[in-house]
Amino acid sequence: MKEAMLYEKMEGGAVHCFLCSHHCQIPPGGRGRCGVRENRQGALYSLVYGKAVAANPDPIEKKPLFHFLPGSASFSLAAAGCNFACLNCQNWEISQSPREEGLIPGREIKPEEIVSRALRQRCGSISYTYTEPTIFFEYAYDSALLARARGLKNVFVTNGYMTLSALETIAPYLDAANVDLKSLRDDFYRKICSSSLQPVLDSIAGMLEHEIWVEVTTLIIPGYNDSERELKDIAGFLRGLSPDLPWHVSGFHPNYRLTDAASTPPAALRRARRIGQEAGLKYVYTGNLPGDEGENTFCPACRKTIIARSGFCLIDLQLRDGSCAFCGERIAGIWS
Repeated sequence: MKEAMLYEKMEGGAVHCFLCSHHCQIPPGGRGRCGVRENRQGALYSLVYGKAVAANPDPIEKKPLFHFLPGSASFSLAAAGCNFACLNCQNWEISQSPREEGLIPGREIKPEEIVSRALRQRCGSISYTYTEPTIFFEYAYDSALLARARGLKNVFVTNGYMTLSALETIAPYLDAANVDLKSLRDDFYRKICSSSLQPVLDSIAGMLEHEIWVEVTTLIIPGYNDSERELKDIAGFLRGLSPDLPWHVSGFHPNYRLTDAASTPPAALRRARRIGQEAGLKYVYTGNLPGDEGENTFCPACRKTIIARSGFCLIDLQLRDGSCAFCGERIAGIWS
């Protein structure tokens, strides 16, 4: 175990955890909503430090990040637990086991070994992913410091529910993030995720202010967040932050406890992409739809294909020093 960051002691032995926006007040012997931070005699401890449930290289495109070191490998690290309880969680076996079963799986891999393995496998970055990196913050933070010192970049794949204090702590070492923006309706977050919307919006804006490269993913769930009004609102919010902010609209498949919704039709993803483009976003992508043209990056000036993809594979790259090889238009992203 490791004593937690970002908490304060309260009267009577309780602690206030302000790592995420649940702001749990935890009595002695209790755990936070994530199930992996425990109050032991008035001090808060992380139960997942150095305890990995996943440690392996992935294509960076799998995160998904399309404007960040394309074609590179990213070493993916995860620990058990999550501060959300999404009804449609695709990784529920590892994200929900601490809360539902009191189990914390994993094997010991220290931050030094994570960085060494990432370098040995020629990764350009480490991604803290699969579950929610905020709840294994200490593990991610120590790994990120070591990674930065060894020339690796750091990526959060996150639900965005961290506090601004947590964001400010990790920001100097965080290069990129993919943030799930599940809806622009607070009632969706409360019903489907047992959380709320505003902290996610604040995190996205805060990351941009800290000059972290941000891409956003929205899982399109038929009957839940796929109305034209909803999609226009999400696209409008992102366009208001930056027209260069990539938006991934991804296909849903029934899973875990949300099995009453159908899989997302390809036409619905293409419609969502079109709505994003009409809102003024330069880079909108379809996810979970291999072979679709929405996997590719098009130059916003000359409209030629500058990055071609199929699934998580890079097929062609027509960039020159971060600019379109055909017309010279600067393409937003981190390319080297």
